[in-house]
Amino acid sequence: MSNETPNDLFSKCFSYDEAKKVQAAGLYCFFRPIEETTGGNVVTHGKKRVMIGSNNYLGLTHDPRVIEAAKSAIDRFGTGFTGSRFLNGNSVLHEELEEKLARFVGKESALVFATGFQSNQGALSAIVGKKDVIFSDQENHASIIEGTRTAAGETIVFRHNDPEDLERKLKEHRHRFEGALIVADGVFSMSGDILNLPAFVALAKKYNCRTYVDDAHALGVLGPMGQGTEFHFDMPGSADIVMGTFSKSFASVGGYVAGSKDVINYIKHHARHFMFTAAMPPSAAAAVLECMRIVQSEPHHLANLRKNTKKMSTELNRMGYYTLGSQTPIIPLLIGDDMMALAFSQKLYENGVFATPVVRPAVPEGCALMRTSYMASHTDSDLDYSLTVLEKLGKAFGILGNPERKASMDALAEKHFGKRGARAVSKNVSAMFA
Repeated sequence: MSNETPNDLFSKCFSYDEAKKVQAAGLYCFFRPIEETTGGNVVTHGKKRVMIGSNNYLGLTHDPRVIEAAKSAIDRFGTGFTGSRFLNGNSVLHEELEEKLARFVGKESALVFATGFQSNQGALSAIVGKKDVIFSDQENHASIIEGTRTAAGETIVFRHNDPEDLERKLKEHRHRFEGALIVADGVFSMSGDILNLPAFVALAKKYNCRTYVDDAHALGVLGPMGQGTEFHFDMPGSADIVMGTFSKSFASVGGYVAGSKDVINYIKHHARHFMFTAAMPPSAAAAVLECMRIVQSEPHHLANLRKNTKKMSTELNRMGYYTLGSQTPIIPLLIGDDMMALAFSQKLYENGVFATPVVRPAVPEGCALMRTSYMASHTDSDLDYSLTVLEKLGKAFGILGNPERKASMDALAEKHFGKRGARAVSKNVSAMFA
């Protein structure tokens, strides 16, 4: 019973029925309860399925050394620090992690937050004042968008990964503000696209801006040891601030920002999302420290991730899927219609493959995606099975082997994704896998 009254604050809640309609159609693909995880597989609804939707890129969540490090930290510190680091929740684990992390990503200093979302909100709101401006990529993660809304300054959005459009915006607006910050993901979470860092750094110098790179999906993925976007381009130190998370390659939870000592010290004493949030739990911090040690001493994890990514990218493109030219473990499959994407995801699930659809408003209308992502822990058997199911369902849904659909998808990809569209998918995987 809603007990709705005129001008009721909850009216929008009572009238919201989009999720209910999808559930009634048997196509609801969200909040699936995971009962067990092992390697590249999960158990849901009592059935084992290949997981191709996880961000556990290096497959370290089940590494016995990471598990033991987390357990040992609980034995030493308990299950939580029960306070903010600013007051009574700071620990030697946090400080050790910040020191080693800064060294790993090539910065003077780092600051660890309880979550990656809070890292973006806290840092952006702390450093961008009323007379400043943020130039933000159109496809930036929701945490960056929320951070720009929290910041006191103005935000100007530029076309995704488009230096020419950014320069147009800089020419038009830069002079109106005191400070300016160019903010973009290093690896974009839905498309798998890699930021054109060299072009953006050059524009930042030309127009007196600072740069902020979100490496949430680049940490552990790009660079010789997984140090991130700067190292992928052999440009360590080129970004003023690098942000990242531990909830993906580093098998834990939490986030960080890294940069010069003075900038990090300022954020440390001005970011309310840091100062008034309980500290990252001891088990989480210890797990990240062990992951960092493993990543730096055992390169085969990253090598296996890249091998698996190359295999899936090559095979999916061969089948005829539109992968938008992704060069990372995030390989999107352009489906088109929202309901088709939901139905496709449900059929994958029924056939023992767990992947997630991306529909409006996360993508433009008619550009629904299947977001697939791959891990170092996937076996050839896992991947071969996933490919078999994807090819079978791709043909059944008319996504593959349909000349008329191919022509329409060409136009759609070109319109919404430009250079990452129809032309990009015909290219081979980038030199990062060479």
